[in-house]
Amino acid sequence: MRFRYLLLLISFAFSLASVRAQAPAVENPANAKAKVGENQAKEKPSEKKEPQYIRVQRSKQKQPLALQTAIVRYRGKPNTPYAGCIVDLVGVVHIGQSEYYEELNKRLAKYDSVLYELVAPDGTRIKPEDLEKSRSLLSSMQSGMKDMLNLEYQLELVDYMADNFKHADMSPEEFVEDFERRGDSVVKMVARMMGAGMASSASTGGEAGMLMALLSNNRSMKMKQAMAQQLVDIETVTAGMSDANGEDTLIKGRNGKAFEVLTEVLKDGKKKIAVFYGAGHLPDMAKRLEQDFSMEEKKTSWLDGWDLTRN
Repeated sequence: MRFRYLLLLISFAFSLASVRAQAPAVENPANAKAKVGENQAKEKPSEKKEPQYIRVQRSKQKQPLALQTAIVRYRGKPNTPYAGCIVDLVGVVHIGQSEYYEELNKRLAKYDSVLYELVAPDGTRIKPEDLEKSRSLLSSMQSGMKDMLNLEYQLELVDYMADNFKHADMSPEEFVEDFERRGDSVVKMVARMMGAGMASSASTGGEAGMLMALLSNNRSMKMKQAMAQQLVDIETVTAGMSDANGEDTLIKGRNGKAFEVLTEVLKDGKKKIAVFYGAGHLPDMAKRLEQDFSMEEKKTSWLDGWDLTRN
């Protein structure tokens, strides 16, 4: 049982900070119409704070209230190629409350273009009815976790067929080529992430908290509380995790592809764009916006992905 729930935790963290190993059956349009977590050490006054994209909101008494994801707005500086353009980094957890995805759908509908992640052929669109036909091992584990935690699965509730949604991720061929170029593999990366997850669990007492949650009368709520901070900690670790050779992570490779698409839509005249990705991708994306696109951070808003006060 101990290994089973640790594996579920790592599989979810892997999805949050990295990649789904296999895309579901999908429809191509050609055939159709942040920052370190709150429990980390404080930065020195002279250091610039990193943007935060996922956190556990707590009460004044330090009780967990919600697992939250951020929407961080960037705007092009005056007298630069993208002056006045808006790019919002929209962090997401892949399992959450139905209300969370309803709110995301409302907000994402207001953008000129929404660039989304999915390792799949260029131009892929996700049809919810296809999800049951082809599930990867990872997405199957995510589905099991959503039932255990009384949450919902992102791919089933987000409207990926919306007219303003645009695929902005590696194709399966690019995905494989990137691993081969670096002499890495999915198995090795998952092993590194499992190691990071076990270290996080040991340092925060997560194993004891998980056991207590499993024995609780309010199991769903207690499980969410036990896992939420661990997910924040693992996201922080994996966002900067190097590959087996110490080179750039796969996250950076996928971000590079996403920002190629971002450049295209900006050149096409789009003025308000959302980059809709797992929270682990966004620290690197923020740096790219500042360094390569001459954009500056303007504001941050937060959405409750998990309510940690109820089942």
